[in-house]
Amino acid sequence: MTQILENINVSAFDNMPTPEELHAKLPLSETAGSVVEQSRNTLRAILERKDPRLFVVVGPCSIHDPVAGLDYARRLKALQAELEDVMVLVMRVYFEKPRTTTGWKGFINDPYMDDSFRVDEGMEKARQFLLDVCELGLPTATEALDPISPQYLGDLIAWTAIGARTTESQTHREMSSGLSTPVGFKNGTDGDIGIAINAILSASHPHSFLGLNAQGRVSIVRTSGNPHGHVVLRGGGDRPNYDTVSVAMAQQALVKAKLPPNIVIDCSHANSYKKPELQPLVMADVVNQIANGNQNIVGVMIESNLAAGNQSIPADLSQLKYGCSVTDACVDWETTVTMLRYAAERLRSAKKA
Repeated sequence: MTQILENINVSAFDNMPTPEELHAKLPLSETAGSVVEQSRNTLRAILERKDPRLFVVVGPCSIHDPVAGLDYARRLKALQAELEDVMVLVMRVYFEKPRTTTGWKGFINDPYMDDSFRVDEGMEKARQFLLDVCELGLPTATEALDPISPQYLGDLIAWTAIGARTTESQTHREMSSGLSTPVGFKNGTDGDIGIAINAILSASHPHSFLGLNAQGRVSIVRTSGNPHGHVVLRGGGDRPNYDTVSVAMAQQALVKAKLPPNIVIDCSHANSYKKPELQPLVMADVVNQIANGNQNIVGVMIESNLAAGNQSIPADLSQLKYGCSVTDACVDWETTVTMLRYAAERLRSAKKA
């Protein structure tokens, strides 16, 4: 009698197109490729202090409706031209959502929000959306959660975040060492910045690990290390960490680790106690720190959508409110514009002074 000793709890293996096949179906256009290359170079220049502008990762907590997402992207692109003398706007395009227990796992995993989990279609739709945004002339940012996804989408991303729940993960540190973008590592959910510093150090070194190549074959991935890792302060342990003291302590910790003191402030999450209406106050405080001479805050993150707040996913998806988040609550578009214009004016005034 043959013993069954593996895949006991696996119900099926469904076919998935290879990265190469999806790239062939939705190829990188010349316009999109140029946008990605230029924006990555700009972000690297900011991190290397060759470009004095502030980069702003702004957009929905997660993408669930590509139509509303592109509506947001077009508005952000129009605003970009107005603010580009002091800011670099990068659209937040998150397709994968980490879950402590259960919940919607994001557009790639469940694009129809009905627990059908058509990951193959979700990946294709995600790539199409990224192409559309890049062809508008707008760079994109995302969180790298699944270590396989970058093989499908990585050529369309300008900036990558590693979330607070995965910054300590060896898998994500190894993956980050091979990513083609600058990578922001968030401090732990308890507020521990040491986790992020260790992640930056680890990702800056070469690694070898199991992964997937473009042909869909399991391979030994060998990386050269990513020199553009940096810290993202998002608060934690029931307290914010965007204040001047917390920022100064983060700077000192980075210098002690012999790392560039590059810091990005996430205006949402624990820094705003998950209350979107507090994000403008966080942003104003951070911009004032920069205007008063802090040269180590290089970027900020804002959770923003067309409509304010968030909503539960209804059984009847036609009842979804247009442009409103189905994950974390966001500030609305009008508030976003006010936040960014205020920040730009404050930065311009400081520049003149």
